Amino acid sequence: MRRLLLRVCLCLGCGAGPLTAGETYDLLFRTGALDDLVAASRDSSGEVGLVYDRATQGTMEGPGPDSFRLNLDMVPPDSVELTLHQGEKTRGIGTFPASVGNPVILYFMETTLRDMAEKTGGSPFYIRNRMKDSLMREADIVPVKVRLGDAEVEARQITLHPFAQDDARDRMGRFAELELVVTVSDAVPGWYYSLVSAAPSDPAAPESRYSNAITLAPGTEAIR
Repeated sequence: MRRLLLRVCLCLGCGAGPLTAGETYDLLFRTGALDDLVAASRDSSGEVGLVYDRATQGTMEGPGPDSFRLNLDMVPPDSVELTLHQGEKTRGIGTFPASVGNPVILYFMETTLRDMAEKTGGSPFYIRNRMKDSLMREADIVPVKVRLGDAEVEARQITLHPFAQDDARDRMGRFAELELVVTVSDAVPGWYYSLVSAAPSDPAAPESRYSNAITLAPGTEAIR
């Protein structure tokens, strides 16, 4: 899994490259997203990290709705570890340098890519390149407010449609309409409030809807 995530990081250009249209790239791959986490770990003798909820439907984990917990834990002096929990099952995702930003977005992109390739039978290399291309185009970026603890904070919502004009749309089925929606804010620990990928269900099979959603867990208003 860690090799796949690092490959996505390299292929999508994480950590380098010019400013893209509509600020898409810089907003999605935020430099310094974990600076506060690194600073907190240096000032604390206890565990420091963030917690995310992950909810899926129609993914490789299973066709029905599933829920997970995704832990991001600081590994001093400057690395973070991602771990996925479902009930009593635990799976390590990998350890990443905090300097490249919050790896939650790498996990989000990689799992979406993997699910789409598995469901459509398409080439993961082709899908990855199309997702990369979508970062080089303008996206819908709108101001929104999100609930953080007892307060509402200002945020921005970035929406991408990676395959809206793709030449291979007719071979992608419902994934031709795949939508990626990422909500970010300086006020949110770790930068990402939510990351959601979704594709509509087949009209003949309503249960076939695809979704992969990662959201900062309630109660994680500050770095723990």
